Amino acid sequence: MKYSRLIAGTMTWGVWGKKLRKNQIIDLMQHCIEQNLTTFDHADIYGDYTTETDFGDAFAESGIKRDHIQVISKCGIQLISKNRSNSVKHYNYDTNYIIKSAEESLKKLKTDYLDLLLLHRPSPLMQPDEITEAISNLKKRGLIRDFGVSNFTPSQVELISKSIDISVNQIEFSLTQHKAMHNGSLDHMITKNITPMAWSPLGNVFREDTEQTRRIHKQLGELLDKYNVTEDQLLLAWTLKHPSHIHPVVGTTTKKRITDAAKAVHIELELEDWFKILEACQGHEVA
Repeated sequence: MKYSRLIAGTMTWGVWGKKLRKNQIIDLMQHCIEQNLTTFDHADIYGDYTTETDFGDAFAESGIKRDHIQVISKCGIQLISKNRSNSVKHYNYDTNYIIKSAEESLKKLKTDYLDLLLLHRPSPLMQPDEITEAISNLKKRGLIRDFGVSNFTPSQVELISKSIDISVNQIEFSLTQHKAMHNGSLDHMITKNITPMAWSPLGNVFREDTEQTRRIHKQLGELLDKYNVTEDQLLLAWTLKHPSHIHPVVGTTTKKRITDAAKAVHIELELEDWFKILEACQGHEVA
C-alpha cells in the first residue's frame, strides 16, 4: 500500500484544536509511526493556514526519515482569514493557484515533495484543463507523487479524470454517515481503482445522544466481549471490512486512542455481526 491502513489526521494538532508545541508534535509523530500510522493528512487551511508550518518545523527537528512517512495535503478552499485577503469563502482551482498552493505547502512542511495532493472540495467553476495543467506541472517537477480529490461525487471525479489520473477520493464515511455505500461512490472507486479515504470515521456515535446512537452503543456493547475490543475499535473495523479498502483518517491526538485504533486493523468482523451493527444504525433490517 502507498499509504498506511489508518491515517493520522492533523487538523486538530494546531490552533484549531490541541495547540501542540513542537516537542509534543514530534512525540505524537513518533508514536503514530510506532503504531503503523505512517501517513499524515494535512490541508493548507488547517489552523487558519498555520498547522502545516507547525508540523514542518517539528518534522525538521524530529530525525524522522522522509521516506519513512507519507505526507498528504489539500488545496483549493479560500477562507476568510487574517492570513488571506479574501472577502468571501470560496474555491480556487486556477492553474497558477494550485501550483502556488502546493509549493507553499512544501515550504511549510519542510519537504521536497508531497506523496499526495488533493483538491479539497469540488467547485462549480473548476475547469479540468486548468487542473490538468497544474497537476502535470507539479508531477513533472517531482513536487507531488500522486493526485486525488476530496468530497467529490462520481460524476465530478469523471469530469476531472478525463485528462488526469485520480488515485484517491477522501470522503466523509462512517457507520452513521454511510451513504457512499448506496449512492455509487464506493462502487465507482472500486471500478476505477481509486483508493477511498474516510474523514470522521467514528461519525456521531460519541458526539451525540440520540435514539440512533443509543441503539448503536447497545449493539456494540453486545459484541465487546466476543472480540475483546472497544467500541471505537469496532466502529473502525466495521469500516475497514468494506471491499473498497477504505483508509480511515484518525483525528485524535490522544496516544491511547491512537494505539487502540491501530489494533482495529487486526479485527475481522463476522458477516452477521457487520450487518447487526448496520441494522442498529439504520433502525431496521436490510431490505
